[in-house]
Order: sequence, then C-alpha cells, then structure tokens
Amino acid sequence: MSALAQACERFPPDDWRNGGFALYIHWPFCQSRCPYCDFNAHVRDRIDQKAWGAAYLKELSRVQLLTLGRSVDSIFFGGGTPSLMDPETIAEILAHIRRLWKLAADAEITMEANPGSAEAQRFAAYHGEGVNRLSLGVQALNDHDLRRLGRRHSADEARAAFDIARQIFTHTSFDLIYARQYQSLADWQRELKSAISMGADHLSLYQLSIEAGTAFADRRARGLLYGLPDENLAADLYQCTAEICEAAGLTNYEVSNYARSGAEGRHNLIYWRYGDYIGIGPGAHGRLTLGGKRYAVASVRQPEAWLQAVAQGCGELSRKTLSASEQADEMMLMGLRLREGVDVARWERVARRSLSAQSCARLQDMGMIRQEEGRLYATAQGRLVLNALLVELMKQ
Repeated sequence: MSALAQACERFPPDDWRNGGFALYIHWPFCQSRCPYCDFNAHVRDRIDQKAWGAAYLKELSRVQLLTLGRSVDSIFFGGGTPSLMDPETIAEILAHIRRLWKLAADAEITMEANPGSAEAQRFAAYHGEGVNRLSLGVQALNDHDLRRLGRRHSADEARAAFDIARQIFTHTSFDLIYARQYQSLADWQRELKSAISMGADHLSLYQLSIEAGTAFADRRARGLLYGLPDENLAADLYQCTAEICEAAGLTNYEVSNYARSGAEGRHNLIYWRYGDYIGIGPGAHGRLTLGGKRYAVASVRQPEAWLQAVAQGCGELSRKTLSASEQADEMMLMGLRLREGVDVARWERVARRSLSAQSCARLQDMGMIRQEEGRLYATAQGRLVLNALLVELMKQ
C-alpha cells in the first residue's frame, strides 16, 4: 500500500482541529440597505430584542449537543449591523456560550459595527461584556463617496468612532472599499495612506464588486452606474494597495486583509484554514465535522421565518454531506487566499488523492504558484485568478 493510500485509510475525523472551531452569530438587521450589499440584511421598523436573544440562546443550546467537548477559539457577531444589538442581548449570548462550551484562553470575540455616533456610545458596554475586537464598516473616508455608497455616517464620525474603539478594544479593524466610481489611483493612494495614519492594526480592503440582486447591479443593467474602473486601473489599485500597506508594516496575510504581526483576524483564519464553524442566525452558514463526515450547513434565510423555525425546534435549513472532492476544492480555494498557503499533505489526506504534478509544474512555470517545504502558495499574480488556479490544480 502506498504512503498516500495509507494516509487515506487513516483519514482523520478531527481534521477540523487544524483550522480551529468558531461560532458566527448573524444579526440580520440594518438601519438602511446599502446599494452594493448582497448580504442577508433587512430593515425593520421594530425589533423585539428579547425574542431574538431568546432564539439565539435556544439555537446555541441545540448545536452545542452536536459539539460536546469542543473548545471555542473565536466568536464573531456579523450582519447586518450587530452594533444595533442591545448590550444586554450581547451579554446574554456570551454568557450562554460560556455555559455551553469552554472558551480558549485567548479566544477572539469580534463585533462588526457601523461608525455612527449612536453605535460608538455602546462600545464600552460591548467591551465590558467580553468583546475584545471591533471591526468598523467605514468603507470610505470622504463624505461624497460615503453618500454614493449609501452609508449613513460621515467621514468625521468614522474617524471619531475609530478613535474611541482604539482606546477600548484590544484589537481594531476597519473596512474600506476601493475601485469606487470615479476613483483615481492618486485618490486611493491618498485615502489609504490617511487610513493607515489612523493607527489601525488591521485593515480589510475590498475592491467594489457589483453583485446580483443589489441596487448597483440594477443600475448597471440600466446603464446608470457610471465611473467604474477598467481592468487595468483595477489591477493598479490592487497592486498599490499591497505596496502601500506592506511599506507601512501591514502584511497582506490574505487577499483582501492586511495586519500588523499578531493582529490577524483569527476568526476568518479559521474559515481560510478550513476549520469548523457554526453559523447561528438567519441565513448563516457553517462547516461542521460530525462522525467523521463534514457537512455544509445552512440556516433559514428570512428573519421572521428563522425565528419561527427556532421556536419549533431548529433554525437549520439544510445539512449537506461534503464529498472528499468538494472538501478538497474548498480547502484549496480558501487556503490559496492566504500568504501561508496550503499544507499539501493535509490536502491530500482530505482529497484522498495526490495533486497533479503536471498541473503544478505548468502553473509554477507560469509564475502562478510556488511550492516550498510541503506547502503550496499562490503568487501575487496567481492571487488575481484564484478560480482559474483551482480549476487547473483540481485536474487529475
């Protein structure tokens, strides 16, 4: 029996431990809908926070029975706008999680927040309940573009909220969108340098993408979305983003994420390292290993329908068994996003086959990947075409 065949016979049911175990809590409500957003976010005039808090506790209790003995490495409150949650609701959820699971001594507990003044007033309360990392959805640092993106806060509010957050939380991060309408290379260079000067230890920097079902997609279909960059400018914007951040000591540890050493977002690293995570809340997704099988889990998407489903015993919509091939695809695509790359031996245990030496050699000759000490990396050029890399690497 070959070494790979022997490894397949020993396929570990706890491979997820190589990535970690996380909880994602989805709060589906926002004050308004941004025209670029395709997340499961909804606007409601009134929200019964007690009812929603009780539903989260009930659903957490259900999934804990599936994961007995595990330790939680990370908790992430995402949305929507979770900074619209009452601090009491956050407190109840975190206290319940601590009752159900053991938290890692250095567990990361992140909350996404909008940088409006009302949310900023709650930051100290969230920190007091255990949130140790705040991620602000700044998106732009000038008022004109903020209005174009449908944001309710001003650039001054964003800076003020970030200054407050930096004084309160162990780690802070904020998001910016670039390749915006009418944005020049010089515009973005100035804005990015200004953002770095604010002192964040982590930045999530995303190119504007026009997603189906969004208001921007509708405008583009009607020929009304003007000023978007062409491919050459978009590539220049991406390249200068990496150069400016690296020069400032912010490492591009993932395609769209930059951090100072030790400030990498550990929750998303669990996703990219192909760990297990449970999604709680409307439309939340997860990956969960049970009985030696790995499942893709999805929750009921519409908020009121999810609330009703939980009241009836389970907010889960589907639980699909992932084949070895599907797991291999996911692990490779997620891992290639990371500067640290993919552990080839681990990938082969999950895939239950070897990588194609011919495909690897061809991609390496093209300057798209490199291989060192048992790991496979996408180069800067390869990161620009990850989906195409995956197609080539998955050939047998």
